[in-house]
Amino acid sequence: MCVTALWSMVGCVQRTIHITSDPPGALVHLNDEEVGRTPVTVPFTFYGTYDVRMRADGYRPLWTKHKTDMPWWELPGPDLVAEVIPGNKSEQNWHFVLEPNVEGAAEGPVIDRALQLRAMLRQDGEIPNQK
Repeated sequence: MCVTALWSMVGCVQRTIHITSDPPGALVHLNDEEVGRTPVTVPFTFYGTYDVRMRADGYRPLWTKHKTDMPWWELPGPDLVAEVIPGNKSEQNWHFVLEPNVEGAAEGPVIDRALQLRAMLRQDGEIPNQK
């Protein structure tokens, strides 16, 4: 009976990722799952590399990968003791900066050339001969 009561008081490691961004309020997807808007804190179960996607109005979307850092006490051996310590936490803090989406910025050389031609036509007021 005492063992059962003692075992119920034992906790497990609480693992969380806290994600912030500049600007705040960006929509976040981790491994293709929407987790909320920054700042956001999400639980995780495994250490490793996560696929991160962020999107905010007026900013370029961000697609990247980010790795969680495993503390030494999560290595095999010490992890058995760490799992039974009540209130034990592993917190990861990630911060991302989104680039502003400049209006009229070219997305590539073809669009850049098209914008240049459009500007030339507006200046001349006529369309060049087409062959």
